[in-house]
Amino acid sequence: SNNNPYASFGATLARDEEQNLWSTPHDVTHTEADDDRVLYNMIVVRNQLDKDSEEWQKLNYDIYTLRQTRKEVRSRWKHILEDLGFQKEADSLLSVTKLSIISDSQNMSKARDILLKLSEETNIFPTSWELSERYLFVVDRLIALDAADEFFKMASAVYPKRPGGDRLDEGPRPLQS
Repeated sequence: SNNNPYASFGATLARDEEQNLWSTPHDVTHTEADDDRVLYNMIVVRNQLDKDSEEWQKLNYDIYTLRQTRKEVRSRWKHILEDLGFQKEADSLLSVTKLSIISDSQNMSKARDILLKLSEETNIFPTSWELSERYLFVVDRLIALDAADEFFKMASAVYPKRPGGDRLDEGPRPLQS
């Protein structure tokens, strides 16, 4: 009879980590997007394998890599939002849930165009990144705030597209005054 209220804490954290598909445990921005389902399926397959197997180790590494890439992309977006003056609002602008909606259906095509332009003309996403619906909602919010064009300009300056691919371990480039 263990009366320690923290006895199951580690088990709860492990469960939350498995359920979390976006970046960190207890991330309230989790949504059931295609990229989340891919990660979820990887976790399910990994959990059915023997932990000592080579397949388990490979899947575990792939899951870790995908999560780290997502964290880095989110960090890049947050960095630009903060530089644009949205220090207090950056997290809420990046927060996307199942209940998120596009603010104006007329913005949808403009948001898609800007997101595609960001992916093609900047290094804010890794080369292999499939555009996430999550960032369509973020761009829609930026359009509503009349900040989408400024965001693109800043992303182009801070994360310019470089020939020969990109590296996520490179930090942002300093802004030129």
